[in-house]
Amino acid sequence: MINNNSNAKKQKTSIAGKPFVWGLKTYVMGIVNVTNDSFSGDGIGYNPQIATDQALKFQDEGADFIDVGAESTRPPNIYSNVKRVTVEEEIERVLPVIELMSDKLDIPISIDTYKSDVARRALESGASLINDIWGLRYDEMVDVALEYECPVIVMHNQENTFYNNLIQDIISKLKITIDSAIKKGMGKQNIIVDPGIGFGKTSEQNIEVLKRLNEFGDLGQPLLIGTSRKSFIGNVLNASIQDRLEGTSATVALAISSGADIIRVHDVKEMVKVAKMADAIIR
Repeated sequence: MINNNSNAKKQKTSIAGKPFVWGLKTYVMGIVNVTNDSFSGDGIGYNPQIATDQALKFQDEGADFIDVGAESTRPPNIYSNVKRVTVEEEIERVLPVIELMSDKLDIPISIDTYKSDVARRALESGASLINDIWGLRYDEMVDVALEYECPVIVMHNQENTFYNNLIQDIISKLKITIDSAIKKGMGKQNIIVDPGIGFGKTSEQNIEVLKRLNEFGDLGQPLLIGTSRKSFIGNVLNASIQDRLEGTSATVALAISSGADIIRVHDVKEMVKVAKMADAIIR
């Protein structure tokens, strides 16, 4: 069940001038992948109009944020057709999308990148939230966030799946990052944490994180969970990427019951309903 003693439930974060009060409801982040090689099979290429149309659809379906990414995060050593993109290429892909979206959307836009130069250009073009899969550890991302007084999603990630104590190790690393960012001047209210389901973790470890998700409430920060269509669901259900809706629904509902404040999803219409039903019971 939700850790109601978490300080995060007393916080309010302003994103694009809109107040987000943690604990009142579950917020839904819709994923728009401006790639051709998304792990989830939903990459829509580099067409700003198609991306914006998808974002507008998500907004109509009840999304509270749109998360735009221009680089696949699935491991290149496992999927031979995946390659890392340069900063210049990522900017070229994502900026026209964010510029068009920012003119059309009424909800905040998040930039999904671990590169500070990409984040800076995205914020200049209309984004108002940074979603960093390397948790401010890749380069000088914290400086960009401070310059623009921009909230950040700090995700746990690592290059292997070795842990001395899975949950304790993840929480400890997130706490180090939070403390470092605050020491540099970032407001506590501007830090959202993500335990990194699917990143540097086996299927069994992902399930363990979800099973013990309420322990992350001790960090005292809003909590984002991204389980949508991920491989551990496919492994449990022996299901293709296109057949993971029910598995995603189960993980989302259970995550909300354990304290998730934001769910990051591909299937917005369906997950808005799951969140609304879960909120009616839990909150």
